[in-house]
Amino acid sequence: MKKAIISLNITTGSYRMFIDNILALINDVTSCYICVANVHMLVEAYNDPRFASIVNKSVMTTPDGMPLVWSMNILHGIKQDRVAGMDLLPDLLKETSEKQIPVYFYGGTQEMLNKTKQFIITKYPGSVLAGLHSPPFRELTKIEENDIVEKINQSGAKILFVALGCPKQEKWMASMKGRIMMPMIGIGGALPVMVGLQKRAPEWLQKTSLEWLYRLTQEPKRLFKRYAITNSSFIWLLFKAVVQKKISKRSPELHPYK
Repeated sequence: MKKAIISLNITTGSYRMFIDNILALINDVTSCYICVANVHMLVEAYNDPRFASIVNKSVMTTPDGMPLVWSMNILHGIKQDRVAGMDLLPDLLKETSEKQIPVYFYGGTQEMLNKTKQFIITKYPGSVLAGLHSPPFRELTKIEENDIVEKINQSGAKILFVALGCPKQEKWMASMKGRIMMPMIGIGGALPVMVGLQKRAPEWLQKTSLEWLYRLTQEPKRLFKRYAITNSSFIWLLFKAVVQKKISKRSPELHPYK
């Protein structure tokens, strides 16, 4: 079940339910995509209805950031588990390793993918790594795109982890639905954290919705403008959503015959 939070329809349920449902999609050999949503994605979707439509057509959209978890409670009274990409990625790799499910990684630099390969071999020795591909930082030609689709489909992989960053990875996955014949999941910044290229915030910062602040200290030049705009925009949008909800609840009393 999905519930609307401003511009996105977020999937509800326990953390374990998300793992189990993704594994079920793998078994069904379904061409679909899964989005891992945070405040940045929500504001991007609010500002771009076409992007919102892409995310909302996903088979599953997880509440990555704590602000979305809290918003679910504020707007719908649902105490939702956080389903962060930084937790989901290693947990899925653990499951696929134990079940011998072949995986494929698409996106990121070659250095990152080299580290990914070494990390998986060391951390998940039972894993079946079907392939890794670092695409060029430019628009692909049709021939290149077709070659990549064929390469992934012929690799034997059963799930594709996509690390292109938001919103590029979501748009790419949507364009590949019906072409890449397996579930695709956008893991964005979770991959460099998992393999050790970046550090994750301490748990107390994660629980207090200040993980973004820790990331900002690591990449101030790249992230300052994004966080300054998106965080303030989200607070305003959530405030408006709460006010609109209160007004809609009062309207039957104000208009008893309507």
